[in-house]
Amino acid sequence: MQEKVDFRDWGRKVSDLLRVPNNNPLLSLAQFEAFSKQVPLLYFILVTNMAALAWTHAGKAPFWLVVVVPSAFSLLCLVRTVGWAIRRRTKVTAQEAYRRLRITNILAGPIAAFCTGWSLALLPYGDAHQQAHVAFFMAITVIGIIFCLMHLRSAALIVSVVVNVPFLIGMLVLGEPTFIATGVNVVLVTIAMIAILMTHYRDFRQLNESRQVLMAQQDALHEQNRAMQALSNENLRLANLDSLTLLANRRSFFHFLETAFCHASASGEKLAVGVIDLDGFKPINDMYGHAAGDKVLVEVGHRLNDFNKDGVTIFRLGGDEFGILKTGECSEASLAALGQALCDVIADPINVGSGVVQVTGSLGIAIYPDVGASGQDLYERADYALYAAKRFQRAGVVIFNTVQAETLNRQKRVEEVLLAADLDAELHLAFQPIFEMVTRRPVGFEALARWNSPILGAVSPAEFIPIAEHNGRIGLITRKLLALALVEASNWPSPVYLSFNLSPHDIATPENILRIVAIVEKSGFDPCRISFEITETAVIHDLEQAASALTLLRSLGCGIALDDFGTGYASLNHVHRLPLSKIKIDACFVKNVDQRPASAQIIRSMLSLCSELGLGTIVEGVETEEELAVLKNIGVEFVQGFHFSRPLPANTARDLVLSDMASQQVA
Repeated sequence: MQEKVDFRDWGRKVSDLLRVPNNNPLLSLAQFEAFSKQVPLLYFILVTNMAALAWTHAGKAPFWLVVVVPSAFSLLCLVRTVGWAIRRRTKVTAQEAYRRLRITNILAGPIAAFCTGWSLALLPYGDAHQQAHVAFFMAITVIGIIFCLMHLRSAALIVSVVVNVPFLIGMLVLGEPTFIATGVNVVLVTIAMIAILMTHYRDFRQLNESRQVLMAQQDALHEQNRAMQALSNENLRLANLDSLTLLANRRSFFHFLETAFCHASASGEKLAVGVIDLDGFKPINDMYGHAAGDKVLVEVGHRLNDFNKDGVTIFRLGGDEFGILKTGECSEASLAALGQALCDVIADPINVGSGVVQVTGSLGIAIYPDVGASGQDLYERADYALYAAKRFQRAGVVIFNTVQAETLNRQKRVEEVLLAADLDAELHLAFQPIFEMVTRRPVGFEALARWNSPILGAVSPAEFIPIAEHNGRIGLITRKLLALALVEASNWPSPVYLSFNLSPHDIATPENILRIVAIVEKSGFDPCRISFEITETAVIHDLEQAASALTLLRSLGCGIALDDFGTGYASLNHVHRLPLSKIKIDACFVKNVDQRPASAQIIRSMLSLCSELGLGTIVEGVETEEELAVLKNIGVEFVQGFHFSRPLPANTARDLVLSDMASQQVA
């Protein structure tokens, strides 16, 4: 069965060929750009050919046909040529390009019809030569126009049909074989030209589409590179940013420090480094929780960020520590004023939701070139100045000076010697007695570390213990001294007990506390006669771990005494959460207690509190008989201090307790 022809489908295809496509904006722009370059040539062909044909028919055809009409048409062509030239100089959108091409497509038919009608109108007025000129005009013009319209396929097809059909009819009407052959020849050449045009247009469109794909790929690659660069920049920003406070972080601090130091050393300019540490931050975490602590850090960071100007850059170094870099004006007076301003804004109350809290800030500053041979060296000196501020000028500013430099040099020397020391030969113990108030009998001894260095001589424990804690050797020192103390205490009669100090490092991990337990068990000494002393600094960084370690010691039967009670932060919280057996009331409350009724009242309150909690008490630092009388009057049972005895060598302490035992037996 023969397939039925769908004329509507053919009609749509023909219609599509004769319309400017509007489904590809980039193609419209490419067509417009290419065609606009051909417009002057198109109108030049029309005008020159029309002028030549009019000139050959002058005097034979009517004036209006050979002068008026060609002149008017030439003027129109000139106007459109100028218009296209102007538009080529301006940026055209895809929509505007399509609109201009569509207008050209619409005008192509009428202009072609006009030129064809005008040329055919001249046929009756000439001889054979002039009629041949008309045929030549129409042939050469249609071929030239097709070339000029090769980027606008629809217009070229319209012109071909509008010109060639009347032209062929005209030639056939003349009946002259030459003209008939010319008409058929032009039509065939036009068909060949149209075939070439269709191939060229297809290649042009495919080339444009390939170009679009390439541009899209390039755009995608560019976008990908831009995204990767943005991601890289963001990663770099995050790597140098503290996520909590949004200040520059520790990594950024040391990078900027080295850069600033290199610049300062090369230019001779000054550079200041500051380190701020918050006072009283840890108790906020303990009492209100870490969420409240984070709120404090965020608020402090926000306040400090206001100082990020005039050569000042603020960093969060970690925990509750912040760093400062200052360039430009770095006199001691200006830095002290800046530091005090920083400390003042930190000290303002902070609302953490569940309450209003307050922290203060201590600040240490070091100035180059006054001190420091490198950025790291400058930071270490600022950190030491911070240590001095927290120890002697809490909530204040300390600028590193020559006195501190000498102290730091001494510390480094002590550290070097301590690291190389023969601890078995150089360490020994002194024992300070603890007395019962009424009988004035020794009931126990506190073991105190002593170091006699063959290089430095006798070094105070107040000097070498913090250094040993800093360099990590304190654990070894503790274990050696504990074993030595237990050997000596085994020579004391029961129930005289041993009081031994533990450092924060000793209870910081389960492994460390298990080593302590192993030494106690190996010694064979009765654990019930051991009282381990700790300070609040030993538990403040990890209260849960400290409580776990001390509970293990209590399970052996050892006592736990909280030393320096009343001088730290949140002491009552520690009393509540730790497995304590004794409290040692600090000497600061005892000094001149006979002249300070408030101190006596504080001690009385502490005694009452400990009695309610079932805790024993020892009062430290008794140095005068007057102080002793006041303490006895308010009910103190056990005391320790120079008024009774200074720390004694091991053999003297042994003689003291044996002598006391002998006197008891005689009595």
